[in-house]
Amino acid sequence: MDEENVVELLQRYRRDRQVLLNYILSGNLIKKVAMPPGAISLDDVDIDQVSVDYVLNCAKKGEPLDLGDAIRLFHDSLDYPYVNNTGAVDEFYLLTKPEYSGPAPTREPPPIPATAPSSVVIPPPDVEPAPIIVSSPVTATNLPKSQPFDSPTEKELTIDDIEDFEDDEDEFDGRRASRRHQTDASDLSLLLPSFETGITDNDLREAAYEILVAAAGASGGLIVPQKEKKKEKRHRLMRKLGRSKSESVDINTQRQPGLVGLLETMRAQLEITESMDIRTRQGLLNAMVGKVGKRMDNLLIPLELLCCISRTEFSDMKAYLRWQKRQLNMLEEGLINHPVVGFGELGRKVNEIRSLFRKIEESESLPPSAAEVQRTECLRSLREVATSLSERPARGDLTGEVCHWADGYHLNVALYEKMLGSVFDILDEGKLTEEAEEILELLRSTWRTLGITETVHDTCYAWVLFRQFVLTGEQGLLKVVIDNLRKIPLKEQRGPQERLHLKSLRSSVDAEGSYQDFTFFQSFLSPIQKWTDKKLNDYHLHFSEGSSLMADVVTVAMLTRRILGEENDKVAESPDRDQIDRYITSSVKNTFLKMAHSVEFKADTTNEHVLASLAEETKKLLKKDTAIFTPVLTKWHPQAAVVSASLIHKLYGNKLLMLWSNT
Repeated sequence: MDEENVVELLQRYRRDRQVLLNYILSGNLIKKVAMPPGAISLDDVDIDQVSVDYVLNCAKKGEPLDLGDAIRLFHDSLDYPYVNNTGAVDEFYLLTKPEYSGPAPTREPPPIPATAPSSVVIPPPDVEPAPIIVSSPVTATNLPKSQPFDSPTEKELTIDDIEDFEDDEDEFDGRRASRRHQTDASDLSLLLPSFETGITDNDLREAAYEILVAAAGASGGLIVPQKEKKKEKRHRLMRKLGRSKSESVDINTQRQPGLVGLLETMRAQLEITESMDIRTRQGLLNAMVGKVGKRMDNLLIPLELLCCISRTEFSDMKAYLRWQKRQLNMLEEGLINHPVVGFGELGRKVNEIRSLFRKIEESESLPPSAAEVQRTECLRSLREVATSLSERPARGDLTGEVCHWADGYHLNVALYEKMLGSVFDILDEGKLTEEAEEILELLRSTWRTLGITETVHDTCYAWVLFRQFVLTGEQGLLKVVIDNLRKIPLKEQRGPQERLHLKSLRSSVDAEGSYQDFTFFQSFLSPIQKWTDKKLNDYHLHFSEGSSLMADVVTVAMLTRRILGEENDKVAESPDRDQIDRYITSSVKNTFLKMAHSVEFKADTTNEHVLASLAEETKKLLKKDTAIFTPVLTKWHPQAAVVSASLIHKLYGNKLLMLWSNT
């Protein structure tokens, strides 16, 4: 199993584990839940650090659940290698993808001196799809398998029983029940440089939401939400758990109207917890105090959050340190690592900023009083230096009007890509959510902060949609991809300012041991072109079931080729029909060689004459080619049918001569 599939499988186990825990904790399976020290609600508890075995055991025995003990047992178990002595009966049955069910994923043992630890091994998904039940490696519940979510025999929980529960629905909204086809999307990786600080997808997602909130605040639509009644939220969560993807939901009854409700939808789509949302909103509102006439989206957002949110607002010290590290990493990537606007005389301040970053992190190891003093002093110095860097003028900007806090465009588009990913339905990722148009309109408010233009948006959105098509197999997404590719203006249709802007968006990527420079369009559209070319070079294999999908893929291939051709001035040199010729030549040759090999192998094992069989199979190939494939290709190459038939005739003739010469 390749590395990407391993990561996807581990993420899927993690999501299903969280769904299981959220269901158990929000139902009536646990009589009483005691929160760990410092936690006020479940929103303050890291579900990933809770022992599932302990929770299931409490549910089985009907005992109160102490989440502090559950977290302690989870960390204690990390000191020992994973051992499963209970035989093959202990299996994990995945909620989101039953065909991936199988033995629990193993974990590497603790390191031993002078011995390298074993690598993580994920067994292949060799178990057939099965009913969705859960069995723990240590203990299993004796709950009846047929018990429904809304069982009439359930005992209603009282408010006292769930006194520490705050926002179960918010946690569940963030667990995307993926319904993706098992397909290879590795060719679709963007041609952008990696982040030197090790920023993860989760970091980008959370930072993207902070930018979105700031953009909403710039239009005066930012408020700190009030917490709803806990019992009502529990019932809403249970209804969501029981909802299937085929059931329609009236969005008017699910969220408040206007910007307030749309931000709540985005919070759920981006998997942001309510506590993080409240901290972010309150921090940004506090940052605006005393800044009369300053737009919220012109703030140095990571810095303002660092200054306005203290460690006391986090119940978990580890969560606070992770959050602080993310903000510092964002500042480093945005201000230092990939600048488009030159530093000039400010270049000497780069090392000063890195030194301040280190001091802020080191302050956490000091006594509380000394730590607070050092952190405050460092943040004051950081504000002076970072603000001067972020507000340096470029392209005719006036100082103070533009904030270049994320100057390297690849960080901006990575953040914007996370925002665009929120347009897909949580329960059916091959469909756009009903609020997709509203979400896209809301995202326009972030363009000023991220330096996004209409052309950049259409290109990014086309890539996001195409990648989702590859992952889900939903052909309807291809139609939207085509619409967005057609919106991208050709070079002569762009204004001089946009041409200069797009020309400046370049990145250097380590490819096969050497660095290569890519333009913006190459970074986003070359992966699409690579994927479509790979499929169309063997279209007899990949589109044997019908021509509708192939027609859309060919359209995407031709549109991306035209845009990329302009980047290299190759449009006139190589028209569309030349590319169609290459598709026909490659696919027909591959198919004919496979067919000839099959005929010869069959002739060796039977009494059929090889020439007669070859003639019959060639006739079938020509008939199928004429009925399914050439009508699609004729749209782009009027002589496609002639080219295909001539090539098949030539290949058959060559094979015939070879067989005759061997007799």
